[in-house]
This record gives sequence, structure tokens and C-alpha cells, in this order.
Amino acid sequence: MSSLYDANCRACPRLASFLDGVRRDRPDYFAHPVPPFGATKPKLLVVGLAPGMHGANRTGRPFTGDYAGILLYQTLFKFGFANMVGTADPEDGLVLRNCRVTNAVKCLPPENKPLPAEVKLCNDFLSAEIASAKPRAILALGTVAHAAVLRAVGLKASAFKFAHQARHDLGSAVLFDSYHCSRYNTNTGRLTTVMFEAVFRDIEAFFAG
Repeated sequence: MSSLYDANCRACPRLASFLDGVRRDRPDYFAHPVPPFGATKPKLLVVGLAPGMHGANRTGRPFTGDYAGILLYQTLFKFGFANMVGTADPEDGLVLRNCRVTNAVKCLPPENKPLPAEVKLCNDFLSAEIASAKPRAILALGTVAHAAVLRAVGLKASAFKFAHQARHDLGSAVLFDSYHCSRYNTNTGRLTTVMFEAVFRDIEAFFAG
């Protein structure tokens, strides 16, 4: 694989079979690998984990319809990376400015848990995307996205430890880490709005410097 996105990818048999079933049960859902969303040449690339069943898997737009997308798109709007906060409707007119949102795994995984082999197989898409987009900053939402970004640029995860609000110079770009803005993390207080915005302030300061 060397393309940025393949709507008909079946490289992961478990995920392809699962999506086949979803399309049968929910014919109104997108239920295909979800394409990236946003600017072609972004300053900031946001990398999440994978589409959610009733979020991006339904709408076809990353984080759209997911609880996690509420905090993400609100924050992108607040920091000038979006023209609006967005809604659960992918036709709402949301436009990202100097920003692109993608996932480490493009297909919906059962129980929202992709297998390590599936993350690895899908990494070629992320690698091609980073090479094409050439972002100055990359925001990894969670440890899986963090490791996927490092693999995509040919670096070892062991050399760059994940931590919320950590910053890593990758040479071609700077990687910023945040806990994933999932419902679980926000409901339990592991990630608060203040904490999430602190990461974006770091990114803002990086671009200003």
C-alpha cells in the first residue's frame, strides 16, 4: 500500500468481514474505511485511533457523530483550525483550516479495539499521508496513535515515551501527545477541557515561535 486512502481496502480480513456485516445490518451507514478530513497541506495533523461504530463509521467523517468529536472540533474551532464547532451531520459545512484529521486505523474495529497487526497493516496509509501532507506538527490522541505516528515516520516508539502534553522533535515535524478525547477519558476526568486546551496552547506557541 502506498496511497493515502483506499475505500475498498480489505487488507485486514477481520476488519473487512466485520464491515461487511455492518453494511448488511445498517445499510444507511458509511461502513467503509474512513478517509481523512481537512486541508491537503495542513500545518497540524491530528491522528486518532479508529472510527467509532455510530460516529465516523456512520457518517464517513473522522470523529463526526462520536462523543469524542465534540471536544475535538470545539477545540479546533476555538484555536482557529475550524470555521465552526461542527455537528453530527457530515454535510454541516465544517471546514478545517491548516488542519487535517485522520486515524491510525481507517476501519471500524470490533469493540473499538484494533489488533496490533491491523494497526501495523494500516500504517502504510498513515505513512503516505504524513509524507504527502508534510505537517509541521502532529497531534497524537492516545498511545496507539502515538506509536502509529512514530512507525509511520520510521522511528522507534521506545525512544519517544507517550505522556499527556509531551512534545517530541521528530526532525521533519514535532509530535504532541494528548490523552484521547474519548467519552471514557472525559467522563472519568482523566482528560479535562483545560488539559486538552493546554496541548493546543503548546501547539499554538510552537507555530508562533
